[in-house]
Amino acid sequence: MMFAPYPSVQNTGYNKKMSLKTKLEADLKQAMRDNKDLTKRTLRLCLAAVKLAEIEKRSELEDGAILGILQKEVKSRLETIEEAREAGREDLVQGAQSEIEILQAYLPQPLSDDELIELVQAAIEEAGATSPQEMGNVMKLLMPRIQGRADGKAASTAVRERLAS
Repeated sequence: MMFAPYPSVQNTGYNKKMSLKTKLEADLKQAMRDNKDLTKRTLRLCLAAVKLAEIEKRSELEDGAILGILQKEVKSRLETIEEAREAGREDLVQGAQSEIEILQAYLPQPLSDDELIELVQAAIEEAGATSPQEMGNVMKLLMPRIQGRADGKAASTAVRERLAS
C-alpha cells in the first residue's frame, strides 16, 4: 500500500480565497479581542441574519447571498437614519452611520453609471432582446453580474430605457 506524502496538505485550503462568512467571523473575533463594541455588535447582527437565512434555506449561503444580506442591513440602517432624523435623534443617526461604514467595508465597490450601462447593453445583446416585453430575459442575465454592486431598481430602469429606445 502506497501513501501519499503529506495527504492533509491537499485539503488545507490555503490557496482558496476566504469566504465572506469566514471573513466576517474572523473580524468578529478580532473585534472581541480589541474591545470594539460597535464593530462587535454590528458583525454579530449580520452573522445572525446570515445564520437565519441558512436555517431557512437549509444549506450554507454563497458569498452573493451574503452580500445581499449585508445590503439589506445597510438599507435597514439608512431607514433608521431617516426615521431618527425625523424624530430629532442625532445620537441614533451617528450610531447607524457608523454601522453603515463598518458594513460597507465588506461590500464591493458600486458600479458607476457608465459601467452599469455597459453591463446592461451587453446583457441586452446576449439575450437578443429588442422590446420591453423581453425585459425579464435581460434581467435574468444582468442581476448575477451586478449583485452587490448596483441597485436592482436602477438596473431595471436602465434596461427599460434601453429597450424602449
